[in-house]
Amino acid sequence: MEISIEPWKKLVIHEIIEYNFEDWMMQIAFSSKTAGGGIPAINWANGIVFQSFNFPDTNTIVEEKIKGILHWSSVMFAVKEKYEKQIIKDNATINLIDVSVNEIFRELATKLKEQSKHKSQKQIL
Repeated sequence: MEISIEPWKKLVIHEIIEYNFEDWMMQIAFSSKTAGGGIPAINWANGIVFQSFNFPDTNTIVEEKIKGILHWSSVMFAVKEKYEKQIIKDNATINLIDVSVNEIFRELATKLKEQSKHKSQKQIL
């Protein structure tokens, strides 16, 4: 039996939305409270917090995946240099998950940081 590991070749993101970190955490905290108080989790890698959104697995998307090309409909992100396991904002808890071990997420964080309009701002939270 042969086992083949074929890493992804390309990630295509169709929309990038950048937030100020504090504003985004307040928005997430508010959404969490209005949705019944579940604890949301946000990805963190190398100074960037982010959420990604996939396209549904249509025939076209699956064909692209087989070729090694991932398509994400959008990525929302904010600069957050220091990793913290949890953020408490407006009496709501937000978990940060350190996904820096994943090569795609590390490279994504680097790319997002390069084009960030908030990269020079100090993030207090």
